[in-house]
Amino acid sequence: MRPSFLLATAAALLAPLPAAAVTLVSALAVPNGTDLSGLSGVGNNRFGGFGSDLIYDAGTQTFWSTTDRGPGGGVLSYAPRLQGFTLDINQNTGAIGGFTLTNTTLYTVAGQNYDGQNPQLLNGNSGTLGRSLDPEGLARLPNGNLLVSDEYGPSVYEFTKGGQFVRAFETPSNLLPRDASGNVNYVDGYPTSASGRQDNRGFEGLTISPDGKTAYAILQDPLQQDGKPAKSSDAPGIYSRNTRIVAFDVATGKQTAQYVYQLESLTDINDRIPGTSDDFKSDKQGRSIGVSAIQAVGDKTLLVLERDNRGFGVDDPNGAKPVGSKQIFKIDLTNATDVKNISVAGSNGLPAGVTPVAKSATPFLDIAAALRAMGQPVPEKIEGFAFGPRLADGSYTLIVVTDNDYSVTQNGSGTQFDVCTSGVNGSGTSVQVALGAGCPAGTTLLPNMVYSFRLSEAEYASLTAAVPEPATWALMLTGFAMVGAAARRRRKVGVRFA
Repeated sequence: MRPSFLLATAAALLAPLPAAAVTLVSALAVPNGTDLSGLSGVGNNRFGGFGSDLIYDAGTQTFWSTTDRGPGGGVLSYAPRLQGFTLDINQNTGAIGGFTLTNTTLYTVAGQNYDGQNPQLLNGNSGTLGRSLDPEGLARLPNGNLLVSDEYGPSVYEFTKGGQFVRAFETPSNLLPRDASGNVNYVDGYPTSASGRQDNRGFEGLTISPDGKTAYAILQDPLQQDGKPAKSSDAPGIYSRNTRIVAFDVATGKQTAQYVYQLESLTDINDRIPGTSDDFKSDKQGRSIGVSAIQAVGDKTLLVLERDNRGFGVDDPNGAKPVGSKQIFKIDLTNATDVKNISVAGSNGLPAGVTPVAKSATPFLDIAAALRAMGQPVPEKIEGFAFGPRLADGSYTLIVVTDNDYSVTQNGSGTQFDVCTSGVNGSGTSVQVALGAGCPAGTTLLPNMVYSFRLSEAEYASLTAAVPEPATWALMLTGFAMVGAAARRRRKVGVRFA
């Protein structure tokens, strides 16, 4: 049976912001459906969660995004995958008029699909990664291959354009999750795990320097040992602002440096939340605030997307809670201290002599503020962004995507449910139903969102002085759109989000 998408209404044009600013142009709701994998079953063929990261191939005008580990939080079997799609972008305004899924490519190793199940369920051993994969970051190499960052490890893998595993980078020892005896445990969080990345807080963002020689991967939140808990029962790291960027030599796959990236302080975030009853508490600094994506715009200059864990999503289907942070900052690594051999344990500050990456005092783009200014609801998981096609007047598009968690949640015993909502503007009703049972009348699954921003030629040039324009990447990805598990079929969706 030929899979199909549900149709939604079409995207509204949004009033422009002042000239030279980054302007929100349109918002596009992409409904859940089936993808082009050819797989069956709700757990393996739902088209959702595709916005964990995003890249753009100007040669074919195709966007490529990655899913994460799939619905179910690592409990259900799911083959993580790349999704290729095109957007009908108005060359005069930058507005998105439609979405067409063109490719679905599965990640494979030795002829087998990777699986989103956690290592204990998939391999019977919490210390063996095997084929367990939770992809969150996506970047392209000059040879046309892809780099993918994984939260389970945290790991960085190279894949061919067709999704076949090529090699793994070497994960720095201080990042590996270990118990008090030093044994690696990729599944269990604190208190079983005592050091290394926090559970489900591995490499969230990944990018490549313009010369293709350096890969930068960023942890979503601080390492467990990089902080001081308020009390002994607290997980270490959750009070800290200090997460890490790891620089890798692409040729060897080995790290060359680690840098401290400081998350925005809870004080600044809480100041944007009306009143005090909904403020983030101090134990949310290094857990509910984190990094979702990173993109190099120069050899040492990058854009970093920070966000909180609020907004419409499976935990807040109607978007009732106030959002504090969805922002992109510009950073510079030039004068930052290499901390690969420096401990910042026992404190939520930094040791004398350690300089974090330089970070813009104000965001390059405040996504939440732009959405609210245009009367748009704010989604929770804004996780990927990429510069898209150039427009007729020389300006550029910046496309931002979300991860809707496949509109699936789970209870304490691991049973999965579909999340259905009647509205995401802070009101309405929501209900959980059996996975694949269908939503009650008047409700739908939570959509994936795609946003189009526009920035002037001068604004783009100020960011990317040493970076090739998006069109030059086309030569690196020749033939990319011809691969995929089901590249011969297309699925078009007309969407609106009012």
